[in-house]
Amino acid sequence: MIVRRVLITLAASALAAGCVEIEYQPQDADTRMLTEGRWVDLTHDFSDETIYWPTSETFHLDTVFAGHTDEGFYYEAFSFCTAEHGGTHLDAPIHFAEGKQRVDEIGLDQLIGKAVVVDLSGPVAEDRNYQIRISDLVAWEEENGMIPDGSILLLYTGMSSKWPDPERYLGTALRGEEALAELSFPGIHPETARWLVENRTIKAVGLDTPSLDYGRSTQYESHQIFFEENIPGFENLANLGELPPVGAFVVALPMKIRHGSGAPLRIVANVQ
Repeated sequence: MIVRRVLITLAASALAAGCVEIEYQPQDADTRMLTEGRWVDLTHDFSDETIYWPTSETFHLDTVFAGHTDEGFYYEAFSFCTAEHGGTHLDAPIHFAEGKQRVDEIGLDQLIGKAVVVDLSGPVAEDRNYQIRISDLVAWEEENGMIPDGSILLLYTGMSSKWPDPERYLGTALRGEEALAELSFPGIHPETARWLVENRTIKAVGLDTPSLDYGRSTQYESHQIFFEENIPGFENLANLGELPPVGAFVVALPMKIRHGSGAPLRIVANVQ
């Protein structure tokens, strides 16, 4: 950053002196990452089809006005109502850990960075209630190297292919408390969450399922383990299968809800 400021100062001085020939400085790798490559949207859109936790309110979009005004120009405006935790969204640590970060307290640096993507679609195809194991991550590291410090860890299960059918995605189309016993989808085993916080340094963790914990969980232990360490979670992601194991650059920006325990999330990834 200091070098870049010096170059800008020298360039300004040269222009002031009437010297307009400035040597082109090639972009560094991080800059190229944002200006080149392909952007992948990891976000499901919000609509009346958006899947929410069975006990949560769903997404509602109401028309304020749509049409031509009395003055003759066209105008549209809508209002919406939504629960924090539904669709593609962020779980803030306060969601399951008292005294930890709320949505507006999570630093931008924790939501932006290089990602590693672990493909669990094979075991999940065999068992939709699969809990991601330490051995899955060890096997990934044997092939790709240790998960770098400061990574955003994304876990691809293939469940997003079942979106937006709640019965196929959640395991049930029921709503309310009675639906909780019918939930069926993969998640992160608590032993794996514990191993990660004790042995690796990650910024955030996300996956293409409704929850960090698997559907049959009643204690949500993986949530508790990550959130005690102020590691936020991204849930209901899309298109993770389009990302490479290493090299993607992720930008995950939630609606900045003051004191929120979660928020709708727009998350994208740049792939070179």
